[in-house]
Order: sequence, then C-alpha cells, then structure tokens
Amino acid sequence: MKKILNKGAILLLSGPSGCGKSSLLKNLYKNIDNYYFSISTTTRSPRDGEQHGKEYYFVTKEEFEEDIKKDNFLEWAKVHDNYYGTSLKPIVKALEESKLVIFDIDVQGFKIVKEKLDYLTTSVFITTATLNELESRLINRATDSEETIKVRLENASQELQDLNLYDYLIVNDNLQTASNNLLNIANIAKLKTSTIDIKSFLQIWDRQ
Repeated sequence: MKKILNKGAILLLSGPSGCGKSSLLKNLYKNIDNYYFSISTTTRSPRDGEQHGKEYYFVTKEEFEEDIKKDNFLEWAKVHDNYYGTSLKPIVKALEESKLVIFDIDVQGFKIVKEKLDYLTTSVFITTATLNELESRLINRATDSEETIKVRLENASQELQDLNLYDYLIVNDNLQTASNNLLNIANIAKLKTSTIDIKSFLQIWDRQ
C-alpha cells in the first residue's frame, strides 16, 4: 500500500480473553473521534443479539471464498469449519479518510497485518499482571466452561511468547491507569514519521 501524506494510521490491540480489552476500548471511544473499528467478516451464524455490521459482517461460505479469490482480505483463517477474515476495502476507505483504524486481533492476525502494513501500525499487547489473575477473571465472569478456561489460559501463555513483537505493553491491573495509557498511545499513533510520506512533506515544507 502506497504511503499517504497526513492520512490515517492503525492501532492494533492484542491480548488474552479476560484481560479487559473491551472495557479499555469502551473508555477509548469516549475520548477520541474520527476512528474506525475493524469489524471481522465470518461465515458462522449470528448468535443471539448479534447484528450484521456491528459484531461481525455475516456472509455465506460462497461469498467469503469469492472474496478470497479476489484478494479482498487483509488476513483470513478457517476456524472450526467457519471462515473469519478482515476485509480490506473498509480499512482502505477509513485510512483515506484520515481515521485511526483500530483492530482487536489475535497474535496470528497481528503478524499478518504487521507484515503487510507495518509502517502504518502501532501495536499494543494488553494483559493482566499474572496468569493467576487472568484465571480468576475468567472464572468470575462465569461465561466459559472449565475446559474452555483451560484452553484460554494455555493460549494466553503461548501468546505472551510473542510479546517482544509489540510496540507497547499495557498491564491492566487498574482500569483507569490502563485506559489513560491506551489513550496516550492512540493519540501519538498518527504522529509516527513512518506513516507520513516524508519526501512529499519536505517538498511542501521547502516551498513555503
């Protein structure tokens, strides 16, 4: 993707289930504007209360596979017989509109986005202070079975092995402090010189 002068940027968030990403994002949305949250596309059926274009873009298997052929996904994967992917078109549109594009994505997806759009991306890994704290949160929210919690904890331990690939780490042991830290990172994400066409900027600057 061609570098664009003074256009949008990407803020990419990863972290284990139960670390509090949803709460942090809710607080972030209250304090920033001109952003776009990247919504995944999936072939799985909507769950109770889910709406097309809100939680996911729900499409048929045939539609998804056609978009794969047309290279319309930034990244995609097949999980438990269902496709999940990030459509490229709305992301490009948001970047052209100078928006901050926000991803909540797993480590595998992060690596793909970083490979393709590294110069636009500021990345943050969010976690609890300890594995025991994460386990307590998963148990207390009472939405997962014991086996599911075990799998989530194993996945979390594996994901943290890639922590060094991220630009920032937020330990969410205090919601207000963690929210302030995320807001600060969001505000500086678009100021990275790598998101700007430096050559064009200097040409404009020299003419003034």
